[in-house]
Amino acid sequence: MISWFFIGLVVTILLTPGPTNTLLASSGIQVGIRKSLSLIPAEALGYFIAISIWGLIIGSVSKQFPFIPTILKLFSAGYILFLALKLWRTANRDENFNQPTIRARELFTATLLNPKALLFASAIFPTYVWQNASAYTSHMLVFLLLIVPIAFFWTFIGSVLSSNKVSWLNQCNMQRTASLVLVSFSVPLSYSALLNL
Repeated sequence: MISWFFIGLVVTILLTPGPTNTLLASSGIQVGIRKSLSLIPAEALGYFIAISIWGLIIGSVSKQFPFIPTILKLFSAGYILFLALKLWRTANRDENFNQPTIRARELFTATLLNPKALLFASAIFPTYVWQNASAYTSHMLVFLLLIVPIAFFWTFIGSVLSSNKVSWLNQCNMQRTASLVLVSFSVPLSYSALLNL
């Protein structure tokens, strides 16, 4: 069964600014929402491949070394905390969205190499997913379905940022909010990993 905690973590991490979301926002600024929608399948495919590969590696290694998932979960909680601090510290720094027009191939590559894929595979997806085909299918399907509205959201944010119509919707407020949400998820993630030690 898919937990609300899993869905909450996926949504939180996917909403966090990063390379993929920056490219989506850039595309929203440059070509608008409608033309940017073609990038969503590239993001979904990139995450699908990267998370599946990391999951296979984790699944095969954890049989011989059962402590590996716990260590990766602690590492992931630390990475989430690092992201939160980085977002908070750089909230006032201007993001450069003036990049060349984003193509699907570039977004796919950025997503494939995104460190969030390891985070999803090692800490967000439950460990039993990597030994159970039906659990893997259901969790991955939910994950891929969650990508669509969040990718749309980031292209929408780009289009809003380009129009400057909403004063409170700015990079500083978005990053500080994301930072607080990340901290709130890193604490229970660390706690659950420490309980397994």
